[in-house]
Amino acid sequence: MSNRRSALEPICVAPTGDICGEGAVWHAAENALYWTDINRFLIHRYDAAGGNVKTWFFDEPVTALILTTLADTLAVVLGSRLILWQPAGDTRRDYAFKLSGWPKVRCNDARADPRGSLWIGSMWNNVNPDGSPGDLENGHGALYRIDPDLSVKECKKGLGIANTLAWNAQRSTFYFADSMANIIHQYDYDAATGEITNERPFFRDFKRGAPDGSAMDAGGFLWNCRYGGGCIVRIASHGVIDRIVEMPTPNITTCTFGGADLRTLYITTAAAGAKPGDRFAGGLFTLETETQGQPENRFSVL
Repeated sequence: MSNRRSALEPICVAPTGDICGEGAVWHAAENALYWTDINRFLIHRYDAAGGNVKTWFFDEPVTALILTTLADTLAVVLGSRLILWQPAGDTRRDYAFKLSGWPKVRCNDARADPRGSLWIGSMWNNVNPDGSPGDLENGHGALYRIDPDLSVKECKKGLGIANTLAWNAQRSTFYFADSMANIIHQYDYDAATGEITNERPFFRDFKRGAPDGSAMDAGGFLWNCRYGGGCIVRIASHGVIDRIVEMPTPNITTCTFGGADLRTLYITTAAAGAKPGDRFAGGLFTLETETQGQPENRFSVL
């Protein structure tokens, strides 16, 4: 295993102080990055050209954002359900999925796959009604797939915290993590049907924090954010560490590639549990990389 440190320098571009920043998605048409603060029930938008941030309020935790096949519409994963949202007019409507077991459990990470289905992971609800951090229990999470025809399939259950949803450029491999088990699994992925098979360990028991969100680059490397570990780990397709990118705050939550050439890695962080004086905690970061990311998949909506 290589432990090569990266000379890449993360820059805090929006010190928003998010309790739990998450759900980053790059909107190329707007030259903007959308992300959430789960505990404050917020969505932020960072204008990459001007550097300004706009924020919207919601009525429950906002856990993930996904581009759709409608140019003006984002899929928004809330704690209890999925909605479609048009930022320009702030219009919102329920769509396709409500989580069984809410509010004891809540939705967490979510991404669209190459065929236009939406995958949503769940977990024990550790967000109190007022947004403060709550207790956490293992074994209550699941992984769901919502297909373009609006059918819903439960693909896995008995999870701790469902995190990391990524597909390689060849559309043959799916990556999925359980944060509480400190493991990222790898699966065979059928791009025609959306089915996943042949689960096997990909990256496990890394000592620095727990696996949170991830992004896949065009070269087949997975960039995994380590919650509590203060770093991002770039992992080769055979599960070996290529490099470790050090971050100036401990709770690194998710990342996605953006910018005109998809070489800017946008990184969200969490201020929950941060030490006094950690001014970077909960901020949005950029990292200029030498590798190109994959473009965002889109959820196919009716």
